Amino acid sequence: MLLADTLARWADALNYADLTPEAIHEVKRRLIDSTATALGAYTSAAASIARATAAAVPVKGGSTIIGTRDRTTPDLAAFCNGAHVRYLDYNDTYLSKEPAHPSDNIPATLAVAQAAGRGGKDFILATVIAYEIQCRLCDAASLRKNGWDHVFYVALGSALGAGKLWKLSAAQMVHALGLAGVCNIATRQTRTGQISMWKAGAASNAARNGVFAANLARQGFTGPHEIFEGPKGIFKMLTSGPFAPALGDRERGYMINQTYIKYWPAEYHAQSAIDAALQLRKEIRAAGGTADDIRDILIESFEAAVSIIGSEPEKWRPTSRETADHSMGYMVCAALYDGDVTKKTFDEKRFTEPKVLGLLDRTKIREADDLNPGYPKGIPNRLIITMKDGARFEKRVDFPRGHAGNPMSDEEVEAKFRTLADGVISDKTQAALLRQFWAIDRARDLSNLWRFEVSRKAVKKSGKASKRAGAAVKGKRAKTKAKSKAKSKARR
Repeated sequence: MLLADTLARWADALNYADLTPEAIHEVKRRLIDSTATALGAYTSAAASIARATAAAVPVKGGSTIIGTRDRTTPDLAAFCNGAHVRYLDYNDTYLSKEPAHPSDNIPATLAVAQAAGRGGKDFILATVIAYEIQCRLCDAASLRKNGWDHVFYVALGSALGAGKLWKLSAAQMVHALGLAGVCNIATRQTRTGQISMWKAGAASNAARNGVFAANLARQGFTGPHEIFEGPKGIFKMLTSGPFAPALGDRERGYMINQTYIKYWPAEYHAQSAIDAALQLRKEIRAAGGTADDIRDILIESFEAAVSIIGSEPEKWRPTSRETADHSMGYMVCAALYDGDVTKKTFDEKRFTEPKVLGLLDRTKIREADDLNPGYPKGIPNRLIITMKDGARFEKRVDFPRGHAGNPMSDEEVEAKFRTLADGVISDKTQAALLRQFWAIDRARDLSNLWRFEVSRKAVKKSGKASKRAGAAVKGKRAKTKAKSKAKSKARR
């Protein structure tokens, strides 16, 4: 049997009764967490642009654009809302042969649940399916090592999650996988060098296209055959070999329970380094020192972390928030100075602060052979800090708070939600949403989920951010044009 058939038949046969209580509960936690990260990003230029783009295609009875009364097509809602969820790099994570952010699927499954008129149990089931497909593919084969981006697996997971909600047959789901799999191959340039807003859009675009593929298959559109095994298929072109991923059931459990909620708004490989830095900061202060007294820092880590967030020169002089939250060295230095890593850590005035950059210049990262075996079960990072007086502090952390090996409590997930929602929605709305999310398995109608009132201050702030972003792009274009004219004149 071809792999697409295996995945499609599994998704088609899975019922809500097959889910474990743990998986059902985790979907609720991930919906809360995803809404939190979306609200935290609401005033960003990226989120504002995404909302405007989706609102330009109004659909009566369509899928909700988060924080508005507007509705649009399910694929555009998946993109728009997904960009919100992903922007802060604070949504959940899974680490394996391929790293991933599986909650990128939630905006897609919710958008289709609304468009298809499904209830809470249907949404939960589809979300478990999308997580399972994406995470099992991450276990099976690396895309990163060949230069491709992990978001490709989002397209496949969201296609089957959407297909389940639209009640596609197994045969139609095979076509959906073909349609999603043939045209969503993304390069890893998204996460290379100085990083742009597209980091928020890459996975949401893949989810959007997964929804689009399922919708086409629903209407009888056929997709390429042998998407995995074909002579120009995934095995040959992307993964350098075949694989046969296992799939969850009630006895083995489901992959959603093996994924991690982020405790800090930072690329996940840095979570344990931040944890170690904060622990060492307390020790240094207890000894009468501060970050200003540090002579140098050595970060010892594993291959994936060094490669992704420590190997490029741009990560040692970030010029965008997206690059700063992918800079292991910067985040460690900021944690040592500030005693935490928050949204404000990635404000431009902070990641260009001279004293922080001075400490960053005294920071090095290297791959450690004894740490590589600990990944991906854990994310082992070791910090060695030497003070100007010669004192030495060392700390290794493998399982930071939020990891499946050290999970956050429900109360901590709610606290994260309230922190990120503060100033965007009222306390009353926060409480109402939390009640709604915890009881989503009893909801028959999801059409108004994510349809809530955002504060005027947040709306105004997001509009200003969008204008500033547009002005900045125009300014860069003008400078480039002026330089081009000057060069042309010099040649003449």
